[in-house]
This record gives sequence, C-alpha cells and structure tokens, in this order.
Amino acid sequence: MHITIFGSGYVGLVTGICFADMGNNVLCVDTDTEKIAMLQRGEVPIHETGLHSLLTTNLATSRIKFTTDIAEAVAHGEIQCIAVGTPADKDGLADLQYVLQVAASIGQNMVGYKLIMDKSTVPVGTADKVRATIQAALDKRGVEHEFDVVSNPEFLKEGAAIADFMKPDRIIIGTDKQSSADLMRELYAPFNRNRDRLMIMDIRSAELTKYAANSLLATKISFMNEIARIAEQVDADIEQVRLGIGSDPRIGFEFIYPGAGYGGSCFPKDIKALINISKQVKVDAQILLAVEAVNQQQQQVLFQKIERHFQNDLKGKKIALWGLAFKPNTDDMREAPSRKLMETLWQQGVTVQAYDPKAMTETQRIYGQRADLILCDTPEATLEDADALVIVTEWKLFRSPNFELIKSKLKQSVIFDGRNLYEPQRMAQLGFVYYTIGRKFVSPI
Repeated sequence: MHITIFGSGYVGLVTGICFADMGNNVLCVDTDTEKIAMLQRGEVPIHETGLHSLLTTNLATSRIKFTTDIAEAVAHGEIQCIAVGTPADKDGLADLQYVLQVAASIGQNMVGYKLIMDKSTVPVGTADKVRATIQAALDKRGVEHEFDVVSNPEFLKEGAAIADFMKPDRIIIGTDKQSSADLMRELYAPFNRNRDRLMIMDIRSAELTKYAANSLLATKISFMNEIARIAEQVDADIEQVRLGIGSDPRIGFEFIYPGAGYGGSCFPKDIKALINISKQVKVDAQILLAVEAVNQQQQQVLFQKIERHFQNDLKGKKIALWGLAFKPNTDDMREAPSRKLMETLWQQGVTVQAYDPKAMTETQRIYGQRADLILCDTPEATLEDADALVIVTEWKLFRSPNFELIKSKLKQSVIFDGRNLYEPQRMAQLGFVYYTIGRKFVSPI
C-alpha cells in the first residue's frame, strides 16, 4: 500500500517505519528540513530502541522515503496519515493548528480518492474539523474528489514503541463507513495475525478512547503516589501495599509504582486537554483535576525531602542527580520530574551534577551552558564533592551500583531515591541515610 505520513516526530516516524517494514511504500513528510536531511542520511533524531536498525533496513530497500514537498506527499499515498504534534495551548487545550494545516494541504493538492487517518492525539470532534477543512479546500479549487476521515489513535509507550506497534494490544479504528473499515483492516492485517485486535467504533468514541486510556493510567500513578504519602505518615511500607493490591487481577501491577510524578509528552498534556474538554461540555471532572493536582504536588516531594534534610540551608550545596529523561529508554525530557527538581534546586543556589544514559544532549539543548549545571560522563562522576545523591529516573544502570564507591565520594552518605530502587534495610546496613517514596525499614519475621 502507498502511505503518506505527515509528521516525522515520535509517532510519525515509528508509524512510518513500522508500516514500511511490513512491505508498504511509505513517504514521510515534514517541514523541518534539517530533520528530513538527517533521516535521509539514516540518522534518527530521537532515541527509541530498535528504530535506527529498522530505518536503515527500509531506507536501503526504498520502502521508506522522506521529503519536505507537500504536493509530492499528497500525491503519493491513498492513505494520508496525520501524525503531527498537538501541543497544549495557553488554555490547556490541544492546539490543532498543525493538524488543520495538514488537512488544508491535502485538500489543496489531492487528486482522486484519499483516506485520511488521524493518528495525532486530538479532542473529540477533530475528525469533523479535518473533514470540513479538506472539503473547504476542495470547494475553493472548484473540484470534487472523494475522501474519508478515520480516527486511529496510537498507544505507543516511549522506549517500547516498536514492540507496541508490531504487537499491539488493540487497534482502534473510528469510522462511519464500511469501506474505510475494510481498507484499515487491510492496512493492519500484518499486525493482526494471531488474534483479531481490531476494534471498529464510531469516530468520536475512538477519539475519546485515547484520552480516556492515558488519563486512567495517569490516575493510577497519582493514586499510588497519594497512598505513598499516606504510608509515610502512618508508618506503613508502600512496597508491601503495592504487592498486596497488585496481586488483585482487577488492579494488576502495571502503573502502581510510586515515584517522583509522571511526565512526558502524553500524560500531562492529555489530562489538561480532557479537563478542558469537560469544562466546555460543563462536566465537573473532579477526578481528573485531582490527578493533575496530586502530580504537581508529587513533583515537589523530592525537593521537600532534600530541603528538610539540609534544614533549609541549600545555598552552595552540590547535588548528584541520576536520571534526566522522564522515563527509562528514551531521551524525552518533556514535563520530566528532573526538570522541576533541578529548576527548584537552582533557585536555592544548588549546583546540580547530572548524568543520564540518553538525555544529556537534550538537557544541553534545553538549558544550554550554565554554571550550576554540570553534565557528567558517568554516574560516578556526578558524585565528586556532592553533598547527596538524588535518583529521579529508574534506568537499569542505576539498580546495582557500587555503594562503597558512592559512600567514599559523597560528602554525606545520603541518597534521595525517587524510584524506590533499593531495599531500606540493606541501605541502613550499608550506613546510608536513605530517603524513599513511601518505604520504611521492615524487620523480617
């Protein structure tokens, strides 16, 4: 099949490469000339496990190509996939300007039938706006061409996006026409072989499904963080609580790890967008408001623990920080808890010595050169002359460190662990002052 992907960011690039890997002829289009030049050279602008090798393979066979030529892109594919960004605007609503710009471009250039596939995360009713925008462009040209619009939200986890696309839990298709459903079923057939994962529903339900899914996952995270705060006050161990509730199959173990708060490009933006959608339709979304409020509080918890430990005397201190990306296996720092923590520490006169396996370049891009941020080549280098170690992202690399080395390098044997990587009992035995999110030392029976 001939497929055009508008947008070569995270979703568009993964989508295009995975479709190409199944034998389709894919053309990705983007207005960022530098990014397109990188991709044409076989360079990947983001970190995503397995993406580079798949790009190299499919470039070599010409199953995927990249362009900045809009007319060429519209002419290429019967299927036109919209995968551009929908950042939150000043009111917290999803900004549809890029989605509607693409829709206008399709209408201005299309000849013959096109199936437009909305893969960007968009508010309910966006498909109607895309349809109207395309039709307006056709009317202005004085031509008639048939087209359909479907909703096909993505459910990709950063760090595991290739696996998620190749072996999806579900494939949501929102459409009001059987012919569109049949074409989408054909497109996704290679990903749907061992059982039927395709779910056909109306367009608005498909659009809401994406927001509902991310909001529910964010709710589980905020709920567990709130329980962790309660556990600290009632002298309970959140890890034992986690095991106790997670063993209930109605709850499960996914997304019930307490931590430093959620971040990334999806959860914060989608929660805000759904809150604003609810306001527009006059629904009092109390749970969503609470989820957002709890997360904002949780992103301050590590700083509060640090401030208490040093008795509000932080000026001139040095903090070693492990983990900058909002989660492991990505270099994405959008809404990352590390950013909130570093910025608050800087306001108090603290120097941060940081390391992350993948997000160092992104950190440099965001903050540039500043005297109170030292990016180190290794986790161990961050410890030099540091007053304490703070762990923000749960990279595997941090799970089994050399604790004796840590003790020898830190001025004080103090660790603030925002991801509960270690056992409090062992840390006490090793001589550390060990701050966690809701854990406690529990003597074995």
